[in-house]
Amino acid sequence: MITSWTSGLARHRTGRLAAAVAGIALAVALVAALGSFLTASKATMTQRAVRSVAVAWQVEVQPGADPNAVLSLVQKAPGTRAALPVGFARTTGFTARVQGSTQTTGPGMVLGLPAGYRARFPDEIRTLTGAPTGVLLAQQTASNLHAAPGDTVGIHLPNVGVRQVRVDGVVDLPQADSLFQKVGAPAQTQPTAPPDNVVLVPAGRFASLTHGAPDVTTQIHAARDAGLPSDPAAAFTSTTGAAHNLEAKSAGGALVGDNLGAALDSARQDALYAQILFLFLGVPGALLAAALTAAVASAGGERRRQEQGLLRLRGLSPRQITGLAGLEAAVVAGVGGFAGLAIAALTGRLAFGTASFGASAGSWALWYGLAFVLGAAVAAGAVLVPALRDLHSVTVADTRKEAGVRRRSPWWMRYGVDFALLIGSWLVFRASSGNQYALVLAPEGVPALSVSYWAFLGPALLWIGAALLVWRVTLLALAHGRPALARLARPLTATLAGTTAAVMSRRRRPLARSVVLLALAVSFAISTAVFNSTYRQQAEADARLTNGADVTVTEPPGAHVPPGAAGQLRVPGVRHVEPVQHRFAYVGSDLQDLYGVRPGTIARATSLQDAYFAGGTTGQLMRRLTQRPDNLLVSEETVKDFQLSPGDTVNLRVQDARTKSLRTVPFHYAGIVKEFPTAPKDSFFVTNADYVAKATGSDAVGAFLLDTGGTHQKQVATQLRTRLGTSATVTDLTQTRGTVGTSLTSVDLAGLTRIELAFAVLLAAGAGGLVLALGLAERRRTFAIATVLGARSRQLRGMVLTEALLLATGGLAGGALIGWALSEMLVKVLTGVFDPPPASLAVPGTYLALTAVAAVAAILAAALNGIRGAGRPAVEELRDL
Repeated sequence: MITSWTSGLARHRTGRLAAAVAGIALAVALVAALGSFLTASKATMTQRAVRSVAVAWQVEVQPGADPNAVLSLVQKAPGTRAALPVGFARTTGFTARVQGSTQTTGPGMVLGLPAGYRARFPDEIRTLTGAPTGVLLAQQTASNLHAAPGDTVGIHLPNVGVRQVRVDGVVDLPQADSLFQKVGAPAQTQPTAPPDNVVLVPAGRFASLTHGAPDVTTQIHAARDAGLPSDPAAAFTSTTGAAHNLEAKSAGGALVGDNLGAALDSARQDALYAQILFLFLGVPGALLAAALTAAVASAGGERRRQEQGLLRLRGLSPRQITGLAGLEAAVVAGVGGFAGLAIAALTGRLAFGTASFGASAGSWALWYGLAFVLGAAVAAGAVLVPALRDLHSVTVADTRKEAGVRRRSPWWMRYGVDFALLIGSWLVFRASSGNQYALVLAPEGVPALSVSYWAFLGPALLWIGAALLVWRVTLLALAHGRPALARLARPLTATLAGTTAAVMSRRRRPLARSVVLLALAVSFAISTAVFNSTYRQQAEADARLTNGADVTVTEPPGAHVPPGAAGQLRVPGVRHVEPVQHRFAYVGSDLQDLYGVRPGTIARATSLQDAYFAGGTTGQLMRRLTQRPDNLLVSEETVKDFQLSPGDTVNLRVQDARTKSLRTVPFHYAGIVKEFPTAPKDSFFVTNADYVAKATGSDAVGAFLLDTGGTHQKQVATQLRTRLGTSATVTDLTQTRGTVGTSLTSVDLAGLTRIELAFAVLLAAGAGGLVLALGLAERRRTFAIATVLGARSRQLRGMVLTEALLLATGGLAGGALIGWALSEMLVKVLTGVFDPPPASLAVPGTYLALTAVAAVAAILAAALNGIRGAGRPAVEELRDL
């Protein structure tokens, strides 16, 4: 019996089974793909954090402790790959006599490096010119002293005097911030910037130079290879635990600067954001696929009840009928589950080059197993549970009756649940998008991060409430809009317009369900696409803010480079060069960065968004700086601290280039600047460069912003580095994208985008076509009776097309509204993902058009198939039924 039942299902219910299998396959594939991608992303974040650190630990030997004993402890610590001692000594300055003139710098640092240091820590030092070993000057120091390899530099050491050294090379220190950190100090007490003046000398030479000098310390630099867990949070716990264990073993003799732990600390926060994106953007897709499966199964509910009644009449026991229903659910679950896993593996192979999406074998197998179990649960809920419910609540006589229309409205409509959900969503959204709200929480003094998951409630309530509202509107329109439906159907159905409207009104519940499914699928595609496009837009904006322009040439502090030097930067590929002044100014006792710009041309080299300013648009504020040169744009924090009002006079103390002393220069507060290219993220000023030059007696430029039209940034930067040598720092946008992006950016959100958007198109096509096709297939008897009663083929075709038109119009319109609202809410709630926050959403028109076309094409294909079925001879159709 089982074999004959299974073969009968396969022969006579092929379409229904295939549709249910497709729904299960989509749900399983989406969960397996997104879960594997999430796990691989977390592993990528951990690997990137480890690679970003040149020295994992900087263990500072405390006063009175034996450096050799501390070195031995670090070497014996589990996971230590290499450990070398490095000496640090403070100087009062450096001098150099070059080409007949003497140059002098302020205080600096001398480092003593042991042999083999650069081989063990290759990313800590980068050679620019000269020898890679010996006495090495940092780039900034070489620029300040106008020194080059072969020159002699004097090192001023307290209690020792001046020691002369001959320069062998000039180097860059890419990780100077961590190298010169104050080990063990909290973030707020760390130096705001590394020292400008640094000399690196061999360890033996360092000992002789600093003999007798005070304030000399030793650090043990360690490279770690501890086999960290793939999850950043677990890796952070592991490395910080090892650091604390070392400090405990040293009994106060060592203090660990855990650079690796700091990098993993940032990565674990990004891992939580990746998890949030998975929940926000992936779970709705899986739920939608499950709902699609349930809708497909319910489309044949009436026929399934009739078959069940026939089996009961032929003497099958409830247990046997349950077994047959379970067999159908098992077939759907098994075939759909394995098909979904195959689709997920193919997606991983095409998008990432591997079926595991880069995840480890264990994680990959776990997610594939969970996805398969989820598919089995959905199949059981969609196929087996309704069969069991009918078995216990429906009599054999009831199964012979045609299902009628329930006159009473659903309970949720009577109680206004949809309106309550939407109001609740708005209230949660207001609370979760407040000024002090943080989605990812990092409590001070607590080593664990947490997510405020209640913020998920806002989008979830909106999604459900909007779906119910679309359902309500569709039901009301079909129930009370029969005259309007008849008028709309008349061009397609002629004299059967009234009958068509009556049929659609009678079938308003399945029609409303189809409209809601299509609306949810379209809204999923829209919200996912808009979020991902906005994310890419803001990631690019962040990189451009940090770098300043396509290519930026930054002059060393103290250098006097006039704006006219822009001419030598016009290499092939450069369209425009914009000089920007960078000074420092005191407002009260607070020292802030001051940027002087040319308001009329600054936008030609860099992008300025209205979101970067307050109190006016970009164009308005730039015109204010042009019309009144002493106008000043002030950071939001400074406006609050000093209680400024528009037009107030702001007296800044800036250094006069002629006297080298501070002089007071009056400005007028004209607007707020929140972000600006190359500026820090806290407090700074922006004003007219001509006014600054006149007030300070110097037109010296701090940086040149180069516009290359968005192309060839690397090539232009390479040409400029060759031309300028060590006299200036050249950075390009492609380089900055990799350095300023969070580890969330490094996992390539485009991968997540490809997965989600591909499935969104499939879900939209499935929601639009599958349910309609099955609904039309179940109504072959209706079409056959209409044919017997005299309906012509053209009229039957019009009935089908009218229903398809209603489904397409209602579903796409409802999906557009829900998708827009969800996009606005998602971007606002996930503000922490964006830096800077977007001024407007980025709408990928091409993709959304593709989604709409796919949905309409699926609906049209289903309608054409229904028309073909309706054209069969009525007698033959009724005999089969």
